[in-house]
Amino acid sequence: MDPDESSSHLSTPAEPSGALNPAADPRKMRRIIAEDPDWSLATVPDLGELCIKHIVGNFEKNPILNDLKQKHKNKVLELLSTEISLKVTARLVDDEGYWERCCTSRWSVCDTSLYGGLWKRMFFERHVQEMIENFVPEASDLNELTSTLILGGQFVRNLTIRQLLPPIRDMVSKEDNGSDVTSEDGDGPSMDHLDFGGLFKYIPHLEEVHVTYGVRNCGMNFSWDLFQFTKHDCSLLSKSVKACRTLRVLHLHRSQVDDEQARLLISHVLDHPSLTSLDLSHNKVSYRGARAIGKLLVSKCPLVSLNLCNNRIDSQGGGAIGHALQKNKKLTSLDLRLNRLCDDGGVSVLKSLVTNATLVELNLASNELAEASAQVVSEVAIQNKSLKKLVLSCNRLGEDGGKLIQEGMEDNETILSMDLRQTSISEESEYCINQLLKRNQDNATATAAALAEF
Repeated sequence: MDPDESSSHLSTPAEPSGALNPAADPRKMRRIIAEDPDWSLATVPDLGELCIKHIVGNFEKNPILNDLKQKHKNKVLELLSTEISLKVTARLVDDEGYWERCCTSRWSVCDTSLYGGLWKRMFFERHVQEMIENFVPEASDLNELTSTLILGGQFVRNLTIRQLLPPIRDMVSKEDNGSDVTSEDGDGPSMDHLDFGGLFKYIPHLEEVHVTYGVRNCGMNFSWDLFQFTKHDCSLLSKSVKACRTLRVLHLHRSQVDDEQARLLISHVLDHPSLTSLDLSHNKVSYRGARAIGKLLVSKCPLVSLNLCNNRIDSQGGGAIGHALQKNKKLTSLDLRLNRLCDDGGVSVLKSLVTNATLVELNLASNELAEASAQVVSEVAIQNKSLKKLVLSCNRLGEDGGKLIQEGMEDNETILSMDLRQTSISEESEYCINQLLKRNQDNATATAAALAEF
């Protein structure tokens, strides 16, 4: 056989071999891709990834999480939608990363330091807050709110309710009357707000309640009806607070709480086992309410902080509180600024500090105090060993009153802060008092440093 023919004969099988293996010929590989645009060089997805995508896509209908390995569980949580119903995620998902995504996708400002550093707690507290603030009695679905609390109430520690909406009024009757002013005896169920008693029982770890019975941003729809704290509201809230044995802080402010309502509320917390802070600021509490507060101060309630700022407590009310302070051994902070104590009430409160050994902070600003009160302040400065902060600003102590306080402060070593702005004392007395305060502050700092070294 001719060698050339033999060579040609032997080389012919090479072509089919190349055709069977396109990867061996780069030109043919490119030609195949060009001719078949649906063909891809991408590898087939891993079976685990396909399973994870399936789990995520069907999570609401068939939630699978705890049975997965940790690495697969983390992947599912990363891909899980924040729009999934709380009925599925509330008790099943504890991952903080997921709840962080839920919070940041819903609110532009998120500060977990206000919620114990926990994203899940923050989500449920703010979610419940919005539901309550937008709840309209007799119109909103109470079952929806209750269902949410059943799911997430165990994660709620703090309820801050900035507004409570009343029922929708009958606009026809309003037009017939030609006025939006309700009668005083119209304090009926029609204007009652949400009953907290039915909600607190689903929040087993509730510690703080901050609530205002009023409407924010009502604009041109303003009416005093929107700011009513009815007798029925007070009764319901009082019973709810009494039943919530874990509650430590109650702030009921800017709600037009009067004497009768204050008395009713206080009667329910006289033996409360955990209430340590009560705030009734910016209300209408006067003498009878102050007497009830006096009973609270000598009760079994472990109250340590009391805020009665901007009420109507007069000299008689100050006398009732002062008398109770002589026996009280728990309270550390008392705020009575913007009341009507005058000298008689101020003297009663201040004289109690001669024997009281627990109060650390006292605010008597804007109470029309005068020189007689300054005289007692001087006595307190000499004899009291527990008071550290005293606010007397916006009173009429006068120059003689300033000298009296200065004399008392010369023998005091514990008061670290005293606000005497706009009290008409002389600049010389104010300067000397500030120097004495600085001396006490320096001594306190040195003592703290010595104890730390020890």
